[in-house]
Amino acid sequence: MPIIEVEHLMKDFKIAKRETGFAGALKSLVKREFITKEAVKDISFTINEGEMVGYIGPNGAGKSTTIKMLTGILVPSGGHVRVNGIVPYEDRQENAKNIGVVFGQRTQLWWDLPTIESFELLKEIYQVSNERYKENMATFIDILGLDEFLNTPVRQLSLGQRMRADIAASLLHDPPILFLDEPTIGLDVVAKERMRTFIKEINKERNITVILTTHDMEDIEQLCERMVLIDHGQKVYDGEISVVKNRFGKIRTLVVDLEESKRTLQLMNGEVFKEEANRYWIRFNREEVSASEIINQITKTHNIKDLTVEEPEIESIISRIYQEGFEEISEPVRN
Repeated sequence: MPIIEVEHLMKDFKIAKRETGFAGALKSLVKREFITKEAVKDISFTINEGEMVGYIGPNGAGKSTTIKMLTGILVPSGGHVRVNGIVPYEDRQENAKNIGVVFGQRTQLWWDLPTIESFELLKEIYQVSNERYKENMATFIDILGLDEFLNTPVRQLSLGQRMRADIAASLLHDPPILFLDEPTIGLDVVAKERMRTFIKEINKERNITVILTTHDMEDIEQLCERMVLIDHGQKVYDGEISVVKNRFGKIRTLVVDLEESKRTLQLMNGEVFKEEANRYWIRFNREEVSASEIINQITKTHNIKDLTVEEPEIESIISRIYQEGFEEISEPVRN
């Protein structure tokens, strides 16, 4: 059942037109002219309860503007939005009870207070019962390791610690929906993996609906099965990530380690694009030839020591889509 419904959503911004020179500045004082920018153009989609969806696109595509309308910060110029049965901008206070929000570059914690005091203030703001507060804090401390910095002022936390505290704060009142905007930005490999593991667990155990916006395609690939891809304010794809990978990720890489050999590796199918000592990187189209066929070719003239097949990364696939266009995606766009 849909928990988020977006129908023909639009958002325009009026931007003051700047005139050059002193005369232009005087003219702007007397009569200011505006130009209209369409940030979001007729976007429609639904998200079901418990889904984890990647909402992605290049800078300026309209991602943040869409999220701000879903959270009630912005009022749409056209179309309709319902989040858990509520029109966000008509009832911001009630909508706030249904959502948790984490922004990678901002914090909802009080900068000069010990972290635990921020949690206690949020407990009162959201009217969380003592029993539920203790249960949630025990879970967050256990999984996110909050106990190591609960008494530390927020301004003294590392970025990784603050992000862990922010995601705990966003879930303190048990919202059914969680908006994550760049939740792993600036984190090291260990901190990223810890954050991803926690997101997976709360999605699975609490059936929380997660909308993830990020430029880290590894976040999308590890956490989401579905993505909504937008560009220039318009939806260009809505469906399974696997469909995009299959359609645009035809090129595979076979990495082969050979026993010592002086002969050059020559193939009828596949292209050797990198070579280091006895290690070869071979690029091939999986629709034209299989990895086993290439391996059979190699074994006729060489002894293989080790090999791996590398799948294309979603980041390179998305980059290719932006360069080549979207008409190749024949999967029906979801509404």
